Amino acid sequence: MIVFRYLSREVLLTLTAVSGVLLLIIMSGRFIKYLAQAAAGQLDPSVLFLIMGYRLPGFMVLILPLGMFLGILLAYGRMYLDSEMTVLSVTGISDRKIIGYTQGSALAVALIVGFLSLWVAPSGVFKTQQLFNEQDAMTEFDTLAAGRFQSLGSGQRVTYAGGLSDDRTQLQELFITERAGDVEEGRVGVLVAETGRQQMNPDGSRYLMLYNGFRYDGKPGAADFRAIQYDTYGVLLPRPEVATEVTDREAIPTLELFGQADIRLQSELQWRFSLPILVFVVAFFAVPLARVNPRQGRFLKLLPAVMLYMAYLALLISARSWMESGAVPAALGLWWVHLVFIGVGLALNREALMAPSSAGPGKGGHQHAQA
Repeated sequence: MIVFRYLSREVLLTLTAVSGVLLLIIMSGRFIKYLAQAAAGQLDPSVLFLIMGYRLPGFMVLILPLGMFLGILLAYGRMYLDSEMTVLSVTGISDRKIIGYTQGSALAVALIVGFLSLWVAPSGVFKTQQLFNEQDAMTEFDTLAAGRFQSLGSGQRVTYAGGLSDDRTQLQELFITERAGDVEEGRVGVLVAETGRQQMNPDGSRYLMLYNGFRYDGKPGAADFRAIQYDTYGVLLPRPEVATEVTDREAIPTLELFGQADIRLQSELQWRFSLPILVFVVAFFAVPLARVNPRQGRFLKLLPAVMLYMAYLALLISARSWMESGAVPAALGLWWVHLVFIGVGLALNREALMAPSSAGPGKGGHQHAQA
């Protein structure tokens, strides 16, 4: 138990550090994407961190298996360089026992990944899509920020407000430009107003009421512009398309996926179960890949090992697509990929698994000295 706790601690500490770095990189990239949407007025900035929190479990189910794999490679690689593995071998800890101890650590990680994949991540995707539906239902003035040009409708309308009240109903120094007609005609309408406010009618329609301003209509570069000065001008705001249904299959609860005839839902169910299985398999073939010669350096086998992991993950993703297209039967699904890489692990661990179970200290020391 002392050796098991020591090996588990080394692997899990390295896993935590590696997963933290990977999570920071992935979440930073995704946060920049959402931040750009908020800057364009497509998202309310106040929900950015809420969205990231809901997406976190979905990121973790992909990061933790890779973190486990790299954790074993880095932790055990250091122990081989420091001759700790040789000492363990001399004291009677065989490679087979190390594989078993590693699977114990993998069990804890697989349980976490399974819990996230089967329950937490689908719930997070569901809540994320609900948030996006709510954002789509908001008008441009619900996400408008003072002092910023906001492009909406694929660039058809650009809005600017120099000032904005806390309840987002009163606006100052308004500038609105909107392209009318087709692109070739290129006519543009420009509205300028000192103040404005939103007006909600009993039938649910919304108007933007503008006060003390001008309207300009015409084609840029031509001399046929029309200018109108007004005291009060009303602009009908388009009704937002409200979507309340969550259709993403990743948001469907796992229990509802059982017994579904839809091949896409069957592949989703197999994918969710594949992620915790992935942890066990990569932990199995990571142990022999972590074995390095002190003269060769710690990172000699790191690149080939990572390439093997990427091949495993890429083949899983491809098998999912093949299953959905009907190229692979649903009964075979994604399971054959795990069997292939279990075979790879058996080949890499062949000597350790075929060695006598009662290896003496001297024999074990000779094994690692040669390694």
